[in-house]
Amino acid sequence: MSHLPLAGKTGVIFGVANKRSIAWAIAQAWHQAGAKLIFNYQGERVKENVEELAGTFGSDTPIYPCDVGSDEQIAAFFAEVAKRTDRLDLLLHSVAFAPREALTGQFVNTTRQAFATAHDISAYSLVGLTRAALPFMEQNGGSVIAMSYLGAVRVVPHYNVMGVAKAALEASVRYLASDLGTKKIRVNAISAGPMNTLAARGIGGFTEMLKHYEAHAPLRRNVEMAELGATGLFLASDGAAAITGQTLYVDSGFSSMAM
Repeated sequence: MSHLPLAGKTGVIFGVANKRSIAWAIAQAWHQAGAKLIFNYQGERVKENVEELAGTFGSDTPIYPCDVGSDEQIAAFFAEVAKRTDRLDLLLHSVAFAPREALTGQFVNTTRQAFATAHDISAYSLVGLTRAALPFMEQNGGSVIAMSYLGAVRVVPHYNVMGVAKAALEASVRYLASDLGTKKIRVNAISAGPMNTLAARGIGGFTEMLKHYEAHAPLRRNVEMAELGATGLFLASDGAAAITGQTLYVDSGFSSMAM
């Protein structure tokens, strides 16, 4: 019997943009634990990056286009997956977007379109992807993991509509967990401390945020990518078999502090 905790399992990864993506850290942890992985990419702009990274797991590691804002592209992605496997055990949702102008100024000025876009891409897509993956997971169960942030439950300067969308994401995690628990499909979120990712650079004052966490978190440091990978591996493994509908904070303890 293999000592690798994810040996024999197959997962789909949504949200790798480059080597600094949280999705890539979790993908590496899953791969090292024995899982076979399938990646999406959104648009030609990131295709080359995803191809290069996925290729480090083997030249036959599949990547398929999928804009999670399109039901048609989600369906096409899973149609390609079906050509390779009839079983999925893992799904990582590490996708979020809001128009840049919605992440500056006051939340009260959020436009209807920016609000709808942020919720569609950042929250509803988890529902759409999970529903599409369901036929692959119904027989053997599985683990679905989404990425959140403290702005879902507290006001974070400049996070604005993204915080509201992350709140919707965390609520979606709970409702999906309730729906799918009898099928042995677990749904959880990881609420990570601030990470220097492509998405984070769109948030005003991000460098100051990193310094603030380092100064005020109980561990007096920021989170490392490998630690998020380890948490993603835990939630994907049998060690988390009784954990679902939860948001796990991986933020050096910052979320436990009032001041």
